[in-house]
Amino acid sequence: MLKQDIVREATRLTRAGQLVEATALLQRMLRGESAPEATSRTTGGIALTGREPPIIDAKANTIEETDSAHLARVTTAQPRMLGALLDRTKERSGLGMRSVIKRAPLSTRDIVPEGARFIDGTYSNPAGSRAYRLFIPSRYQGEPLPLVVMLHGCTQSPDDFAAGTRMNFIAEEQTCFVVYPAQRSEANQAKCWNWFRTADQQRGRGEPSLIAGITRRIMRDYSVDPKRVYVGGLSAGAAAAAIMGATYNDLYAAIGVHSGLACGAAIDLPSAFVAMRQGGGSDDRVILGDGPPVPTIVFHGDRDITVHPNNGDHILEQSMRTTNTQKKVHRGRVPGGHAFTRTIHTDASGRGIFEHWNIHGAGHAWSGGSPAGSYTDPRGPDATREMLRFFLDHSLPQQAG
Repeated sequence: MLKQDIVREATRLTRAGQLVEATALLQRMLRGESAPEATSRTTGGIALTGREPPIIDAKANTIEETDSAHLARVTTAQPRMLGALLDRTKERSGLGMRSVIKRAPLSTRDIVPEGARFIDGTYSNPAGSRAYRLFIPSRYQGEPLPLVVMLHGCTQSPDDFAAGTRMNFIAEEQTCFVVYPAQRSEANQAKCWNWFRTADQQRGRGEPSLIAGITRRIMRDYSVDPKRVYVGGLSAGAAAAAIMGATYNDLYAAIGVHSGLACGAAIDLPSAFVAMRQGGGSDDRVILGDGPPVPTIVFHGDRDITVHPNNGDHILEQSMRTTNTQKKVHRGRVPGGHAFTRTIHTDASGRGIFEHWNIHGAGHAWSGGSPAGSYTDPRGPDATREMLRFFLDHSLPQQAG
């Protein structure tokens, strides 16, 4: 039985109220086992229709149906039941992004350095509306500063992501703005960025237009150096960051992808599961920006069972299709922490334009992060400091349009 057939059958079983049977079916799929073939609706058989299978994100909490061209509206209660069911199934199988440690409530000192500000804002365009939080460093006096856009992972919030990555503290040292767009639960029940939908992988449409709009709003309202604007993220947010780099390479001077997937790695539910479990390529239907690829830094743990480490390689392969580089490999270990392999790809001038950190023994968590936030691994290396270092080494050759 193919994965898409399994998902269709699980959807049918859920709608029929047969949750135990649906759970067993999904557990077998997530373990990579084959499902038994069946022949009729009355015995739990597969009932194929002419419709496309539902689409689901990395957290498996939002289910949508598609027609041949565009995503339709979010469906209601019964598909959402399947989403919750998939989420529980993934948690049992070790594939879900679930925090295993209960943390104390966040305090301001976990998020914002003394003297700096962390303010709220909202941006709207025809694609919708998203809130955001903006970090303003204490030494800002109106001079043009770099801007970093940080896209959180599933179930996270701007405050949680800021606390876990400590990006505000490193940005305070380097005197940078940081903006954290917030995904709405109305757009995705688990607050995942919808990286897997074709409509959200294209310039001027969907969530990319909202993220770019927030970026430009900050550039309009504050003194931002337009040549030094960057975007990074974790998991679903990392996949969204890869999409922003692929579709807005005139806006972002570099991108950072932590435990994420390449732009176009998935366009529907079956391809999303395949990409997460095995690594995904890119789809030709995704509309990419013109011009040279955006400099990219990738972090991925080689024990990540939520997003397969092969996805980190695919991100760089997509970026380097039209670029000739020389490769340098460095190996090291954080004292008391993880070993890592750092691969740097340099251009003809010797400048590092692609960088890949393969973190040995690490899972699906922000490397070197603080336990104050969720999905962090304090054993390093320090992805925040290295990502910002890489960002500030790059700038656009001319002002973004």
